Amino acid sequence: MTDYQVWAPDAVLVEVEVDGTAYPLRPDPGRLGWWQAEAPAGDYGFRLDGGPPLPDPRSPRQPYGPDGLSRAVDHAAFHWSDVPWQGRALPGGVLYELHVGTFTPAGTFEAAAERLDHLVELGVDFVELMPVCPFSGRHGWGYDGVSLWAVHEPYGGPDGLKRFVDAAHRKGLGVVLDVVHNHLGPSGNYLPAFGPYFTDRHHTPWGSAVNLDAPGSDEVRDYLIGSALAWLRDYRIDGLRLDAVHALADDRAVHFLEELSATVDKLAVSTGRPLFLIGESDLNDPRTTNPRQAGGHGLAAQWSDDFHHALHALLTGESQGYYADFAERPFAGLTKTLTRGFFHDGSWSSFRGRIHGRRFPAGYGHRLLGYLQTHDQVGNRATGDRLSATLPPGRLAAGAALVLTSPFTPMLFMGEEWGAGTPWQYFTSHTDPQLAEAVRQGRRREFTEHGWTAEEIPDPQAPGTVLASTLDWTEPARAPHSELLDWYRRLIRLRRSCPELTDPDLAAVRVSFDEEQRWLVVHRGPYRIVIRIGGAAPLAVPLDRPYAGTLALFGDAWPASAEGSLFLAPDSTAVVRVEAQRR
Repeated sequence: MTDYQVWAPDAVLVEVEVDGTAYPLRPDPGRLGWWQAEAPAGDYGFRLDGGPPLPDPRSPRQPYGPDGLSRAVDHAAFHWSDVPWQGRALPGGVLYELHVGTFTPAGTFEAAAERLDHLVELGVDFVELMPVCPFSGRHGWGYDGVSLWAVHEPYGGPDGLKRFVDAAHRKGLGVVLDVVHNHLGPSGNYLPAFGPYFTDRHHTPWGSAVNLDAPGSDEVRDYLIGSALAWLRDYRIDGLRLDAVHALADDRAVHFLEELSATVDKLAVSTGRPLFLIGESDLNDPRTTNPRQAGGHGLAAQWSDDFHHALHALLTGESQGYYADFAERPFAGLTKTLTRGFFHDGSWSSFRGRIHGRRFPAGYGHRLLGYLQTHDQVGNRATGDRLSATLPPGRLAAGAALVLTSPFTPMLFMGEEWGAGTPWQYFTSHTDPQLAEAVRQGRRREFTEHGWTAEEIPDPQAPGTVLASTLDWTEPARAPHSELLDWYRRLIRLRRSCPELTDPDLAAVRVSFDEEQRWLVVHRGPYRIVIRIGGAAPLAVPLDRPYAGTLALFGDAWPASAEGSLFLAPDSTAVVRVEAQRR
């Protein structure tokens, strides 16, 4: 027999249907709105007031997809490796973001695990998986997931995820999972039938907000926190990346993020493993990562789009939309993010039409994730074009050097390390024809308003869109991809061997630059990251101290005859050591 429980505060009659037979549930006298009963084990769904069987909101498995019946999972039955995983903390690490469905042609956890040696050789410390909760159809980004306790079956289901995590841990890699708490997908979302999981007190880009502060929100918060703990406990995930936390509307005195981070810290103590949360936030508010004792939410880190935008504007010259402020003086813009964390830190944002952000604390650069590309910044472009589609290898190498020698926690996007020639486009496989067409037309309408033709926009529902977005694993072994891959490997080795290159103190970072001559030098202890963007002929870039040797070089550079300067060819990058300062 199995104990079935469900929260359905407005229902008069609740039944569990198991393999076609209905069994009545009774109200739980100790928990308001909860129903429970014992019934045989099997595929099941809950019937509310005589309605059809619906998936369990806390379903641990959806073997027939988001609309099908649920199935229990015995987490204790999985055999983990005998070698214990002690975990690893986030500070000092390098992350690698990947999408299971397009990381390999097979698009499964098993196939992704077969490529883990590539990541070990690259030198990264964590694999960050994009969302793996069930969603409509076979293919999708994962941000339209439902059943927040379950795993997408086409990827390999619950045991497939566990085997992937176990394989990663055996190779010394931590695993971070991207989770979405701010909305659920448009297909397969049955939560509103069970209770007030959503509220009209707040509105988000996806409609009504997840109920974090209205009546019934205690149970909703417990539902989300329980899901988060399940990933960390039952699947031995090391950390969670929380999608768009700025969209978590919560007016309660104790913010949901604060409650979540406190609960995760307790789990870390009980498991003896470091566990952490990373937020995606558009607020430029250090409270996201400030300790709870100091009035913050206590997250370990947050994504830094300001650093990305500054770097992107510098390398590409793009100035549309939110790049406008960063492109006005790109070298100065990048300098500000490298030395102050946020670009918008109480300053005017032309894209928003208002002042935005707050000053970031100088000593904690590791709380910001720095990146050159992400799934968002590539996939949300009209054609999903990577930087490698338009930039020469030397420009890509400059971006990599600025990320991997920064005071931030670096993150790479899958394939970036070899300048992948494949795009990463927006794709779906909705089974509802009307929803599929609405997504297709909405995507085209969005970009035709910005000058694209409808024919140029990839069809999200077309199988070819997924195929085009899948990494080509023959590329890393051939030029020019192999040279760029070697560059990434060398930079990560330098980051590990030179403590000054991981120093998170923003106040210790100095940058010199010349907007007109388009060079920049980042000062990191005795090291200088010297970068030349574009140009037609070699140029002498001044160093503040005499040159003492080159540690890494992409392109061409050589010491100038004048002491304390370095000749750099166009689109070249050098990591050099300078002599100790004379006393």
